[in-house]
Amino acid sequence: MTLKGKTLFITGASRGIGLALALRAARDGANVAVVAKTTEPHPTLPGTIYTAAEEIEQAGGRALAIACDIRDEEQIAAAVEQTVDRFGGIDICVNNASAISLARTLALDPKRYDLMHDINARGTYMVSRACVPHLRESDNPHVLNMSPPLNLVPAWFAPYPAYAMAKYAMSMYSMAMAEEFREDGIAFNTLWPRTMIFTAAVRNLLSPSGAARSRKPEIMADAAWHILTQPARSTTGRHFMDDEVLIAHGVTDLRPYRAVEGEGGLQADLFVPEDWTPPAGVLV
Repeated sequence: MTLKGKTLFITGASRGIGLALALRAARDGANVAVVAKTTEPHPTLPGTIYTAAEEIEQAGGRALAIACDIRDEEQIAAAVEQTVDRFGGIDICVNNASAISLARTLALDPKRYDLMHDINARGTYMVSRACVPHLRESDNPHVLNMSPPLNLVPAWFAPYPAYAMAKYAMSMYSMAMAEEFREDGIAFNTLWPRTMIFTAAVRNLLSPSGAARSRKPEIMADAAWHILTQPARSTTGRHFMDDEVLIAHGVTDLRPYRAVEGEGGLQADLFVPEDWTPPAGVLV
């Protein structure tokens, strides 16, 4: 079980969950295409494709920084071509790039609506589409979408319907493509966090106390690693939760993943039931 020598094409990999996953793969000796728009430092969101590439190589991987707006299919095609030219193929596609606006219908302007659907829904579709011809050549090809399980609870949609639809579209595409490309042996799955993940973007949305109710991006990275090292033909069409993946692989103490050490209550992420009880013997 290793990602050594595998090539990962990760959107939104300049920071947060995408970077954490890239670094986890790098420790195995993987190749990582860092596909994102950020080429210059942002005032409130640290990290660029270049700083991410440096961290990946320091962690033991090989990196390729690619400036790409996944709203543009020509830029996607060019990014895929650069990755294949550099590393010889693509084994894993991770659709991590996302836009968020937690606004109700009357408060959301058309520009923000279009941004979320162009990046989350359309971007996921177009990136997956561009990678499939190369994934067919891999011996264990995976596509992993960072999107929620398909639990259609109306109360979860009402507060931010446009964002909910954009994220659930990613999950629907994963479900559909798992069937469409089953004979090709390409795995399509989703992964979603049980709790809020304390990234720079989330820090800007939450109050300072939000860290104590959140987990680190590394829990998603470790869960993704377990999924991506499984046989693709027998691990497809699934909707995974981060802590459930780790528990299934023998992890019984999830406390090291807390953003702040302590025993306080964790905040459930969006689209997640708040009444989940961990299995007996598992520390959260």
